[in-house]
Amino acid sequence: QVQLVESGGGLVQAGGSLRLSCAASGSIFSINAMGWYRQAPGKQRELVAAITSGGSTNYAGSVKGRFTISRDNGKNTVYLQMNSLKSEATAVYYCNAELFTLRSGRGDYWGQGTQVTVSS
Repeated sequence: QVQLVESGGGLVQAGGSLRLSCAASGSIFSINAMGWYRQAPGKQRELVAAITSGGSTNYAGSVKGRFTISRDNGKNTVYLQMNSLKSEATAVYYCNAELFTLRSGRGDYWGQGTQVTVSS
């Protein structure tokens, strides 16, 4: 069974920084893309940033230049460094991974979410 466990959320003032982490564990054969999504109250879940196994990255326009996604393939962990946070970044942040297991093949997995609150 695969688990994605996020950490690092919390309350921060506008202009501050937070670093989110997400570790994947279980019977994982390989991980392709990993990413972060967020969902604010009353809004749809949206992509924040994604990174492939080769290190190619993709960002939402609203976070480019302020957020940085990275990963440690040896630890099956993805990070999101968030700088210059704005109040509109307040949301639940979800980790996502497209990975392969020997039992189930390719699958799309989600973490439980971590709350990020930016006070203005």
